[in-house]
Amino acid sequence: MTIWQAIILGIIQGATEFLPISSSGHLLLFNSIFDISDNFLGLSIFLHIATLFAVLIVLRKHIWWLIKNPFSKLALKLYLSTIITIIIAIPIKLFFNDLLNGAFLPIFFLLTAILLLLTEFLSSKTISHSLGFKTAIYIGLIQGIAVIPGISRSGSTICAGVLEGAKREDCAEFSFILSIPIILASMIFQVVECIETNQPFFDTSILNIVLSFVFALLVGLICVKFMINAVKKVKFYPFVIYLTILSISCLFIL
Repeated sequence: MTIWQAIILGIIQGATEFLPISSSGHLLLFNSIFDISDNFLGLSIFLHIATLFAVLIVLRKHIWWLIKNPFSKLALKLYLSTIITIIIAIPIKLFFNDLLNGAFLPIFFLLTAILLLLTEFLSSKTISHSLGFKTAIYIGLIQGIAVIPGISRSGSTICAGVLEGAKREDCAEFSFILSIPIILASMIFQVVECIETNQPFFDTSILNIVLSFVFALLVGLICVKFMINAVKKVKFYPFVIYLTILSISCLFIL
């Protein structure tokens, strides 16, 4: 892996973790394009740590409030969504490996685009309300499915909440706070996978790891702030167009 490849992967992780376009799908795609022979699993762990820090920094006030109020309604909704996500995600991780290796990226990129498009068409017909426990269940369910590369975690969870009638800004904040336990769970799963497969954690230079981490963190900070501030004003249509083009392109790249 070259220095420039490490930087590009860091930028991709930082942006796509929070924009509704699938970070895992993009990392798999660019890993294939770059034909990286290094152990990508180890690097992915550090990229996830970087985006975790981005969420912790931007939403530090919300997180500190949750720490002080661990049995608040918001905290209970987060617990509920997280438990449901884990129940859905673990069987997918264990028994449907073909869905996780990128073989169906074009299909799942397109499915994400369709979900974003449907949200724009249908959300105007729903009455906005506060994010409740029913919405938290829907978000947990779709987030579990979003472990599949190509299905955007942030995009699908925000869409699930909006389609159920919750306010966009509430869905965005809930989605990003919810990413904290999910990113941690993903990191643990990757560490276990590294140990079970005897893959080294540091299969590339320390410089590459540091650069990818720094760029993932910096870009992640920007994208978290952007999505929280823009979710009320910005439509999903640009992401729909991008994902549709990407889906078609994948047919020729992969």
